[in-house]
Amino acid sequence: MAEFIPLIMFVTVCLVLLAGFPVAFSLAGTAIIFAGIGVLTDTFNAAFLGAIPNRLYGDMTNSALVAVPLFVFMGVLLQKSNLAENLLSNMADVMGGFRGSLAISVILVGMMIAASTGIVGATVIAMGLISLPLMLERKYDQSLSAGTICATGTLGQIIPPSIALVLLGDVLSGANQKAQIDMGNLAGKTVSVGDLFMGAIIPGLLLVIAYILYVLIRAYSSPLIAPKQEIKQIENKWKIIFTSLMPPLVLIISVLGSILAGIATPTEAAGVGGLGAVLLAASSKTLNKKNLTESVETTTEITAMVFMILIGSSIFSLVFRGFGGDDLVAGIFDQMPGGIFGAMLIVMIIIFLLGFILDFIQITFVVVPIVGPVLLSMGIDPIWLGIMIAINLQTSFLTPPFGFALFYLRGVAPESLPTTAIYRGVIPFIVIQIVLLFSLALFPEIVTFLPNAIYGS
Repeated sequence: MAEFIPLIMFVTVCLVLLAGFPVAFSLAGTAIIFAGIGVLTDTFNAAFLGAIPNRLYGDMTNSALVAVPLFVFMGVLLQKSNLAENLLSNMADVMGGFRGSLAISVILVGMMIAASTGIVGATVIAMGLISLPLMLERKYDQSLSAGTICATGTLGQIIPPSIALVLLGDVLSGANQKAQIDMGNLAGKTVSVGDLFMGAIIPGLLLVIAYILYVLIRAYSSPLIAPKQEIKQIENKWKIIFTSLMPPLVLIISVLGSILAGIATPTEAAGVGGLGAVLLAASSKTLNKKNLTESVETTTEITAMVFMILIGSSIFSLVFRGFGGDDLVAGIFDQMPGGIFGAMLIVMIIIFLLGFILDFIQITFVVVPIVGPVLLSMGIDPIWLGIMIAINLQTSFLTPPFGFALFYLRGVAPESLPTTAIYRGVIPFIVIQIVLLFSLALFPEIVTFLPNAIYGS
């Protein structure tokens, strides 16, 4: 019975989370209770608890995680200062009035917002408030409008520089290091946040292109769902492009490009991004004390949540390993039919289902440290694994009836938009993402080509 304590512990924390208790305290509290019972029954070595302070100190001094509040601040300020809203309206005007042009503008602007915030909820809510009324006003089909906004909002999982990829890259780095040590390879390949950013570029662009193609096909095959708009005569179109559209794009490309080129670390680039967002808001005369204060407060709240969950998950994973959880998971995977394929398939299914009840931060800090070292020790590429997990979660957050993106949009959508329309709208985008997942599984080079070509990793 004692060998199954790690599984009981994992199921218990999932039940506690479902009951609505705070994530960080659920993780730490469950771990400490199980550790206490283990000490009393002589099934747990209390020395593991003594390692908690050093573990937490290592987490708090991790320089890569400093990028989290800086990237969050950059995205929140762009949203609070209405730069995102101006970006959408200007993009729609510049693109003209062909069928589906507004929906394509939503995808492109949403991609930029997703890249700057990296948080699904923030992007879906922002795009829901900004673009949904405009799309419905211009007689776009309800399902197409809702599906486009929800799918675009989930791009925050995969479009760099994404908070999800920053956190996932940090966790996978530790998991990869442990896997290399377990295999006796002390000079094994390392994985960084920059590697994950580079690996995400091609899959992210493929998703955006597929979304746009789908919208165009629907718009021209069923003209009523995306009516052609009157072409608005715009004076100084190039001035609008250079003053309204280019600056946010240049900011995101500069942040990402400096990381990929090796000029700056993710943390340094995030600092530049935060400063760039302030300068953009100031130059557009939308920066004031109110939105700056709100941005700082929101950033503080999100950052505090992330780090509290990190602390709780560190305690949980330490106790889990103290009970022999790593060996148990490795044993289960070894006995699983299908070898590496079977193990990867089961993990992806579990993560997909957990995406209905847990957000990406919780899954990244709870599940990935448990299964990551085992999968990586089986020879799976860490960059490919990270991108597969990110897209899998993106698909989960979009899937009815429990997808987080659907709840976020429902919360800001008017009563006239039925929930069934939201569900119908996301189905084609889910199919697109599943096709991409299968493509990445069959052709891992889609992910690994750029990191290998540029970093030689």
